[in-house]
This record gives sequence, structure tokens and C-alpha cells, in this order.
Amino acid sequence: MRTALEVVFWVSVGLIVWTQVGYAAALAALDWALQARAKPAAPARPMPPSLSLIVAAHDEEGVIAAKVHNALALDYPGERLEVIVACDGCSDATAELARGAGADVVLELPRGGKIRAQDAAVERAHGEIVAFSDANSLWDAGAARALVAAFEDPRVGYACGQVIFVGPAGASHGANQEGVYWRYELALRALESRLSSITAGNGAIYATRRDSYIVVDPIMGHDLSLPFKMVKRGLRAVYVPAARASEKMVPSLAGEFARKRRMMSHTWPILLRGGMLSPRGYPPGYALMIVSHRLLRYLTPVLHAVALAANVALLALGAGPLYIVTLALQLTLLAAAALAGVLTARPLLIARYYVLTTASPAAGLWDWLRHGTPASWEAAEGTR
Repeated sequence: MRTALEVVFWVSVGLIVWTQVGYAAALAALDWALQARAKPAAPARPMPPSLSLIVAAHDEEGVIAAKVHNALALDYPGERLEVIVACDGCSDATAELARGAGADVVLELPRGGKIRAQDAAVERAHGEIVAFSDANSLWDAGAARALVAAFEDPRVGYACGQVIFVGPAGASHGANQEGVYWRYELALRALESRLSSITAGNGAIYATRRDSYIVVDPIMGHDLSLPFKMVKRGLRAVYVPAARASEKMVPSLAGEFARKRRMMSHTWPILLRGGMLSPRGYPPGYALMIVSHRLLRYLTPVLHAVALAANVALLALGAGPLYIVTLALQLTLLAAAALAGVLTARPLLIARYYVLTTASPAAGLWDWLRHGTPASWEAAEGTR
């Protein structure tokens, strides 16, 4: 019994360490070993391909004009750029303001969710490349050119850029620590992109070839669905850090937890019935990336719970001092997260961020199993 519990405990701990730290270290080592074999980038075409920039919006009257102005100000040939705003059941002045700001096409659609609004916009698009952005995301002037340049490689079917989350000035008590996590995630994404393909994108700045666009279930967002589906089609999904966008961070950790919980309620259907876990069509290395960066990351709350329960059971059976130390470390993490509600020290806030965001996959799974996942949602408070 004790031996079995020790195996369960150390396997759980090992998988947590692998998905949180070991995986990144392994990618970095492999990337370093292969750097000498890297090929120079292909020169960009003198005239970039035609581009349709699509913004799906639901009641975004507060930001839509600024978004359209931002799109029209991009360093991209005006005659080759088309700006499409797809209004998803808007009940405010989003459509009117988008037209007034100069959008080329404004679609007024019944509420069907972001994905269906994007589908409708792609049907109307004329660009060789279709790019997507959120209404509250602002692109750097050179972002479109940088993003589109990825498609000079005919093997690339999907490209996403770098989104920078801007926090509220003077945030302290309960402040969201998303920036810390996101910098680490972007470093992983760069490594995955150089070695194979990324395992997830982001909704602020990404693009596909129009003839490679994939229609997915409306509850299964593009961020997670498109990269692995492109790989299954024999294409690459890449990360382009030079294509930069910015958007407001959710100001509170409670708000960030709610946002990630909602995202995870869309993630589990992709994972369990959307084809992500099927190895068919994956190169072996990419299959390992999916397991390491996606499956194990989403199972982390279960692994933590199993490790804690096994640790307590081992001590009840008279296990040695080592297991007193491991239990103390686990309880210290939980205590630090709890104290962050009272003290605003950065290490405590990071511990609280880790605990709550690690719990979000379990909360999202519970939501999906209990009442399903709607195709539409409201913008997170404080991000507009």
C-alpha cells in the first residue's frame, strides 16, 4: 500500500514539474542544439498579399471606432487592406460607429457568437490572407506586415502574433499577475514555433490563408482549435513575435479567474471531443507537445489534488521526514495564496495567481459538464 502511494505521489509531482518547468527546459535545450541548422528567412515579396482584417464585435461601441482607426493606420498598402467588422447581435451603436470610422464592410448579424460572426466575415472577405483581432486590441503599425510575412513559407497555414497585456496604473492589492505567466507562455510559444508548431494561439492577432480557413464548432474557439487542426492538415502553425498588439489586462485576479474559467469551459470540448487528443495526423514531436503543454497543463489541478491526498495518506502510514517536507511545501503554497488576500507582497500575489489559475481548468470542466458552454460571451470587466 505504502509503495503504491509513493509511486502515485512521485508520478503526480513529476508530471506537475514536467509540464510547468521541465517541458520548457527540454524545448530550450533542443532549440539550442538545433540552432546551427536554422535556415534564413525567405525574403518578403515586394508587394504583400491582399489582407482582410476581421473584427468580430458584440456591443463594442466604446472601442470600435478606435479599433477601426488603428486598423486603417497600419503600415500596409491601403489598396490591399480590407477592414471588416462583424457585429454579433449588437444592440448598441457598434455598427454605426464602425461605418463612420471607415470600415470597408460592416455586417449586422444575429447573435450567434464570435466564431459564427468570423465565419460570416470570411465568406465576405476578398483577401488572400484573413487576419483576426478583438475590438479592444490595438496593433502596432508594422504588425500586419510582420504577420503576413509568415505566409511566404508555403508550409505555414496559421500565424499568431504577440499580445502585450497592459495593466492598470498603480495596481496593487489583488492585482492580476497575468503578465508574469504570459511572458513565460510566450517564451514557450517561440520555442514550439521554431521547433515544430505552436499548440495554441491568441485572439488578439492571428491570421490564416483564406483557402485554409477552418470552420469549427462555435463553442470551440480559434485560439486552441486552429493550430492543431492546421498541423493535422500538414501545415505549420507559427508564432511571429514581431507582430505585436496590446490590450488591457483584467484588473483583478478574481476577474482573471472568471475569464480563465470561461476559457476552460470552451477548452474541454476541444480536448475531449474536438480531436485535439487524437494523435492521427500529428508528427511525433508535436504529439508530445500537445501532451506536455496542453493535456498535462489542464490536468494540473487533478495532479495537485492527487499529490496532496497521497502525501497525507503516506504520513498517516508513518512515512519518513521527506514527506513532512513535501507536505509543508504544498501547504506553504496554499497559505501564501490565502495571505495574498491580506498582504500585497509580489511573491504572495504570484502564489495566489498560480493557485487560482491552476484551479480554473477544474472549474471550467465543472461548468461545461453541468450546463454546457454557450457560443457567445460578454467582455471581461475592465478590459475595454
